[in-house]
Amino acid sequence: MVAPSHTLCALTTRSISFIPISQHTTHKQLLESQLISLLNHCTNLNHIKRVHAQIIRHGLHQSSFLLAKLIRTLTKLNAPMDPYPRLAFQQVKQPNPFLWTSLIRGYSFQRPLNESILLYNSMRRVGTGPVSFTFTALLKACAAALDADLGRQIHGQTITIGGFASDLYVGNTMIDMYVKCGFLDCGRKVFDEMPDRDVISWTSLIVGYARRGDMDSAGRLFEELPLKDMVAWTAMVTSFAQNARPREALCFFDRMQDAGIETDEVTLVGVISACAQLGATKYANWVRHVAEKSGYGSTNNVVIGSALVDMYSKCGSVDEAFKVFDNMRERTVFSYSSMIVGFAMHGRANAAVQLFHEMVKTDIRPNGVTFIGVLTAFSHAGMVEHGRHWFATMEKSYGVTPTADHYACMVDLLGRGGCLEEALELVRTMPMDPHGGVWGALLGACRIHVNPDIAEIAAVHLFELEPNGIGNYILLSNIYASARRWDDVARVRKLMREKGLKKDPGSSWVEGKKGEIHEFFAGDVTHVKSREIRQVLEDLVNKLQLHGYKPNLSCVPYDVSDEDKKRILMTHSEKLALAFGLLSTSAGCTIRIVKNLRICEDCHSVMCGASQIAGREIVIRDNMRFHHFSDGNCSCAVYNSWCKFLLRIYGMSNHIAILPLRDVTGQSYFELIDQIKESGKFERYEVRGGRRDGRTSQESDALLNLPPPSANVLSLARKGPSLEDLVALSGEAEVQRPSQESPIPSILLQFSGL
Repeated sequence: MVAPSHTLCALTTRSISFIPISQHTTHKQLLESQLISLLNHCTNLNHIKRVHAQIIRHGLHQSSFLLAKLIRTLTKLNAPMDPYPRLAFQQVKQPNPFLWTSLIRGYSFQRPLNESILLYNSMRRVGTGPVSFTFTALLKACAAALDADLGRQIHGQTITIGGFASDLYVGNTMIDMYVKCGFLDCGRKVFDEMPDRDVISWTSLIVGYARRGDMDSAGRLFEELPLKDMVAWTAMVTSFAQNARPREALCFFDRMQDAGIETDEVTLVGVISACAQLGATKYANWVRHVAEKSGYGSTNNVVIGSALVDMYSKCGSVDEAFKVFDNMRERTVFSYSSMIVGFAMHGRANAAVQLFHEMVKTDIRPNGVTFIGVLTAFSHAGMVEHGRHWFATMEKSYGVTPTADHYACMVDLLGRGGCLEEALELVRTMPMDPHGGVWGALLGACRIHVNPDIAEIAAVHLFELEPNGIGNYILLSNIYASARRWDDVARVRKLMREKGLKKDPGSSWVEGKKGEIHEFFAGDVTHVKSREIRQVLEDLVNKLQLHGYKPNLSCVPYDVSDEDKKRILMTHSEKLALAFGLLSTSAGCTIRIVKNLRICEDCHSVMCGASQIAGREIVIRDNMRFHHFSDGNCSCAVYNSWCKFLLRIYGMSNHIAILPLRDVTGQSYFELIDQIKESGKFERYEVRGGRRDGRTSQESDALLNLPPPSANVLSLARKGPSLEDLVALSGEAEVQRPSQESPIPSILLQFSGL
């Protein structure tokens, strides 16, 4: 780059000799070219002023060509249009259309828009006609201000003045303006009336249809496009991904590869997002290979690396995500946040917090997304106190002000931990209006702990904020059903019918042996192997029943017979996907399933048992988190049936009370009781049922001298004072002695033998 100051010095000290008239024009053009070059290299206002001085010194201050370039350079450096550019413009006695346009363009960038319009009117009054760049500047300003009415008037000017109907640049800018202002049909009419179109014309309209969610129209338009370049292909790939149609995005990317079209960073980010939505490792590995082959490897490209971390996490391969992260030479807050969120969704709270501590030791500061990951990790791990601490210190220690999304994480954390009243109070005292995510987190927690009273409060707000959000109605209906309040269930379902809301069918998809995707819906009998799938599922359930499995009929929120409930449970989409996975993949292969809704307790129990009986690792991604099932256990420990879970043992006289720290399905209790009976070491046992809100009765609290638990209480009377019997009964236990300050002697046992 040539330093402006050096060239300016040369222009200043150079003597200007006599130039014949025949050579004057050539000399002027050469001088203008040198000054334009200087303006191109200006990086600050002082440089521009020095060049402007040379323009005046050489008598070129009336050159519209030079002054237009000077004003465009000032605009590029975000210099205010008043007073300097405006004064420079006013020194020109007869500004041409390009000089007028440069000032109009400068004002349109800085707003208010009316200044640009006033300048345009002044230009028309003095008899100067606009050029195509005048209209493109005004139309872009209308698009930025989302002022469709003014845009229509500018459109009318192009017709009234005439001569612009065939101007490609004006037409393209007009399409863009209408699309951004939400008048897609007007944009389409402009497109249809254009005599000539280029790829920008087509792509602008394709993007417009995509933003409206009309991917069918976008696809038809794309197929009509005569010459499809990288921009057009990328628009289709990213648009399908943004509209939650990942399979089509991958299909178009595959076609793009077959057509030999070059791939860039934007295309790759779009297709990586599609892979993350689909959750299929086969496509994830393929896209990663294409990225590396195209020169966008994760090691050297921080944008692609961060996207791959997110992709592998959402495909259930969090270890592979960490390998990508670990090999990245450069990391940003987005890289760290993606990995922290990845650990969180897989229930690895300790890993998420450890990585957070590693990040803050660098020069990278955490942002809001980082803390959403940390709080989510604590929520999924049930670490309520840790969550409270980090939420309280995130602004004071790291300068990150909690947003409504962070409050939603805290409500979810408190709600999952059984602190529903505290969660409700947090919502009521938020410094901003709670959005649907906050109330949705509270409603979801009410489902876990079956609290219809607080659920009603949350639902009232959700029905106002999201009147067509059918999931909220279904969730409230299910909470009523769990509380056996069938009249309320009928009332909510009637409301859904009146609003014309239809439930999205439960669906799950699973990777086949060669990585192909097979999708199943609840009650699906259309698969070509439906008979074999049903047989595999029946055989599996029979084996599970020999190990104590009993269908959890409370997972069917309908007032039907028990036999009908069992039949409905057998056709849940994730069970069908599991059976197909067992049928179609080799022994020892991991079965990966993606569910569009939350997995129910019964299916969770079946997955735990299946992982042990079949000796398979099963990874399920539902709409809340990941579940890794292995050897009868689940990484989430949410439902605790067939899984490892924690029991707190309170020793009082000859009584032992066992309280699961999280919700426990019925068969977990029965399983434990059966083992107690068989051991012959306990004189008696008693199951004390909690109320529907999850709290024990006052009588139970007084008898056991315990704080209200979050689940039912199993009270045992043992023959001897030793706890070894119970430890032996559990199979394998991790014992953690309580602190001396603890008012109640307790031992924490981690069971793995149930």
